[in-house]
Amino acid sequence: MSTRQNILVLCAHNSARSQMAEAFLRMHGGDRFAVHSAGLHATEIHPLTRRVMEEVGVPLEGHHAKPVSDFLGKLAVHHLIIVCESTERECPKLLLGSLRRHFWPFPDPAAAEGDQGQQLAAFRSVRDNIQHRVLDWLRESDADARSTSRKATPSDPKEAR
Repeated sequence: MSTRQNILVLCAHNSARSQMAEAFLRMHGGDRFAVHSAGLHATEIHPLTRRVMEEVGVPLEGHHAKPVSDFLGKLAVHHLIIVCESTERECPKLLLGSLRRHFWPFPDPAAAEGDQGQQLAAFRSVRDNIQHRVLDWLRESDADARSTSRKATPSDPKEAR
């Protein structure tokens, strides 16, 4: 029986980027990871976040913005993924005793200016970039896991005795 490693995706408000990353990590890696997201200053999920995720078949039903304090001292974090620059600057370096810290900065789509079409384009671009980064990271994690298991498994059947 294997236990899933915990991932916490952290952002400033838990309204867009971290929600997207959480949803994609759950969709593509939920069999290996228990995924959560939070914000240093949680607000609420941006309506365009929900809209662009629904466009790719990933509804955010049941998702809500959560403050990082909901997880402090309550979750053993194996991977802390920070998705915005301001959070990287504000986040304590040893937050939650995470084993691995990853910095994946993406622009804040909620800061996009212009009409609704331009704002939607910004949300879609960030969504697509986050999904690509998640898929790349999961492939890298799979390759690392295979490499580690090969090193731990004797290649000569006589060695296995």
